[in-house]
Amino acid sequence: MSIAKYIDHTILAANATEAQIIQLCKEAKEYNFFSVCINSAYVPLAKEHTNGSDVAVCSVIGFPLGQMDTASKVFEAKSAVANGADEIDMVINVGKMIDGKTDYVQEEIRQIKEAIGSRVLKVILETCYLTKEQIVEASKLSVAANADFVKTSTGFGTAGASYEDIQLMKDAVDGKAALKASGGVRDYETAQKYIDMGVTRLGTSSGIKIIQGGTADEGSY
Repeated sequence: MSIAKYIDHTILAANATEAQIIQLCKEAKEYNFFSVCINSAYVPLAKEHTNGSDVAVCSVIGFPLGQMDTASKVFEAKSAVANGADEIDMVINVGKMIDGKTDYVQEEIRQIKEAIGSRVLKVILETCYLTKEQIVEASKLSVAANADFVKTSTGFGTAGASYEDIQLMKDAVDGKAALKASGGVRDYETAQKYIDMGVTRLGTSSGIKIIQGGTADEGSY
């Protein structure tokens, strides 16, 4: 499979404009990326500009902090799906995870998955804030709550994906959920190493550079 089909072509900046979302969709169709990943306000626009293609629309939920209450996240997820989102990337409440409120974290994931039904749910752990033990536990909670993927990062934390964290997540889910590496995936070599480790999705704003064999700027997602 082409490396392009591993990529969720992403723009999640606070100042992203409609013109940038339209350009993102155009690029995704041109380069045959798996999806566009955008904030929920832009789901209708992204759906319009990917219509007739096989590019999926992925919406982030509770992004980037994850600190909204569960009902708000569920509402946002339902709204995104109603507007045409094919996949949902939700941010866990990292503070609750650190506090050991595992029942809360699992139940929130479960409610969002229930709300979106057959659509794919990716759970963003924001691994940079978690210990190794918490990464493992959060991955297992995601599986128990019927999530489809565990995902490393928002790209807005103190660090993005790492090979070590992906390996921890892979071992924890034990084949019961897929893996998405995001944050700091800026070149072909890095992307290919994640794929070799078993990652089936890459979240990046550097997709074009990656498939062209180049390296994106340090500030890229």
